[in-house]
Amino acid sequence: MNPLSSLSESTAFTTPATIELAMNGVYWSAAVGQYAGAAGRGYPFGAASIEQAEMRGEDMVNTQAFFAITYMATYTTASANNVNHWEQLYALINQANVFMAGVRTAGESGVIPSEAAAAYEAEARLLRALAHHELLIHFSLPFADGNGSKPGVPFRENAINSSASVEEGLAQGRGTVAETYAKILTDLDYAESNLPAAHATRIGRASKVAAIALKSRVKLHMQDWAGVITEAAKIGADKAPFASSGDMGNYGLEADVETPFTSQKANKESIFSIANSAASNPGVNGALANFMGSSDNGAREILSTSPNLYNAEFWVKGDLRREKLQYMQKTGGFPFSFNHKYRDFGVNGDWAPVIRYAEVILNAAEANARQGNAAEALAGLNVVRNRAVPTASQFTSAPADLIQAILNERRIEFAGEGRRWPDIHRLVLDQKYSTGGIPGKVEVSQIKNSSFDVDNGTILPTPLIPAIPYSDYRFLWPIPASETQVNQVLRDQQNPGY
Repeated sequence: MNPLSSLSESTAFTTPATIELAMNGVYWSAAVGQYAGAAGRGYPFGAASIEQAEMRGEDMVNTQAFFAITYMATYTTASANNVNHWEQLYALINQANVFMAGVRTAGESGVIPSEAAAAYEAEARLLRALAHHELLIHFSLPFADGNGSKPGVPFRENAINSSASVEEGLAQGRGTVAETYAKILTDLDYAESNLPAAHATRIGRASKVAAIALKSRVKLHMQDWAGVITEAAKIGADKAPFASSGDMGNYGLEADVETPFTSQKANKESIFSIANSAASNPGVNGALANFMGSSDNGAREILSTSPNLYNAEFWVKGDLRREKLQYMQKTGGFPFSFNHKYRDFGVNGDWAPVIRYAEVILNAAEANARQGNAAEALAGLNVVRNRAVPTASQFTSAPADLIQAILNERRIEFAGEGRRWPDIHRLVLDQKYSTGGIPGKVEVSQIKNSSFDVDNGTILPTPLIPAIPYSDYRFLWPIPASETQVNQVLRDQQNPGY
């Protein structure tokens, strides 16, 4: 008999209770994963996706050795963090595929009602879509390069659980970016059609609103501005009063910027997060609070806020997000400012935010601005921004560059939530707002406590870690050697330079 913690495929789908346990197992794969086949470190979405994305950008600083390879862009086909991200994303995808095959059979055989089977499949499809999009932003060029014609990532749709399915998987190539995006949207459309607006356990489980919100993100990456607005409109995130209603449940912004992080399990702004707990978390070598927190709070202070973001002119003095969601450490080896969104120090139970209502609003605001709808764009920017900034700093009319103001707002609002690299990736070929590639980054030796000086707007003008242009092969991560050594198809489709 299999223990409940290790159900076989032959027993996992024989009762409603074991199916629910199997579904929880798929979420566990999203939250904890495995590092080098052993302890979990939050791969892919329990913490690692956030930490990796921040380290690929310039708004946080790597203070120690842990993320030096990612931060310095010295990764190889064998370096641990990028290799584990690929491996654990595909492990999650396969878990989702195994689950889908099993739950379809359970629905067909009457173990659970067909509607329940479809809802379970929809949860797994949402996770599969999320995982494939994460792969795209690290291993493939953006949609804007050739309108999606560049190599994508293998979109795994079938369970790999036998020698025959392994051979099938090894024969599958990358396809194109556009083809991968199309399949991601197909999964999210299915999730939207078959999930309740809000899951019974709310934030930690996939929902119809989560599928819609993620579609607004995906279409933003595809520069489908009208599509972004259409998705946001379904949940009221495109215009006042900026709240969902009716069949879409009660989602909206929290008045206090701290609430999505201090009340992670029950707030109206967090649409979807990955649950962690005292019993199941990324541990001391991966948890968000432990990595982003200060030693004052018993954390490892591995990632600090960059003074170049902290002091940025666009981050106005008196912004509550600096006052409440940053923590200035005065002592220790790194007397810097640290992100203070994750505070479950020692327990490591902070939930990892995947998407918040604020993001959908800003997605729609940018899309509206791109289409010349300035009033709608300004309203979206203001509803997010005005809850945090002093009245004197609020926009009463559209700023001279409304799109830039929205992009700046994203850097402040989502600091420490892993949204910086995705924005760098999608904007790299923008004619006006191009990030140019991987931005130059501050080296920890450049920083002092006095570097964090809002009054004087101190910016370190010459980051010691130089920018890497988009044309450089390091803009993308390599397909891991662990994959190409057994997969001739992907060996021949490796990213250039590796």
